[in-house]
Amino acid sequence: MSRTRIKICGLTREADVDDAIDAGADALGFVLYPKSPRALPLERAAELAGRLPPFITPVLLFVNASPVEVMRAAERLPQALLQFHGDETPEQCLAAGRPHLRAARMAPGFDLLEFAARFQSAQALLLDAHVEGYGGGGKAFDWSLIPRNVPLPVVLSGGLNPANVTDGVQAVRPWAVDVSSGVESAKGVKNAALMRRFCKAVREADDRIASR
Repeated sequence: MSRTRIKICGLTREADVDDAIDAGADALGFVLYPKSPRALPLERAAELAGRLPPFITPVLLFVNASPVEVMRAAERLPQALLQFHGDETPEQCLAAGRPHLRAARMAPGFDLLEFAARFQSAQALLLDAHVEGYGGGGKAFDWSLIPRNVPLPVVLSGGLNPANVTDGVQAVRPWAVDVSSGVESAKGVKNAALMRRFCKAVREADDRIASR
């Protein structure tokens, strides 16, 4: 059992970036989707990503962005992982020639194995709840919908918080977990104590699994 990686998404402030790093996050997400309450201009995202020390990965989140926008962002932050959260095709995800995550919106009847076959070039699949519109809605989904034989690493997302992430890690055994609203005081404003509790809860889950 490897250590579960932790991604905290939707960072908008320097203090929150620093607190997320101190809490133990492995990756920090910056939203480049203009309709999101956590959206940032590219230059602002680059400023915040510049605070990250080595071995902590910046992740840029897109929703149906143009190829020019994706390429510009990839060139501005060459160290970033790209995350596609809209209706992007496999070809669109590959166009920038950069490692990427592909979000899958989980709902009854959704064929995750077929989706994984289509997006096999992704480094991992980020599993989120199916909500109206795009992006995370802070809603959990039924973890039993996840097949056991997904051929790509899984990033568990959707409604996670310090109270339920230990159960999520033990139930799903994901490669990573992703949180945004579950560690916020307000939209786009992270809570340092909640981020620490979230990361501690993930480590607790890892310890429980390792001791079995």
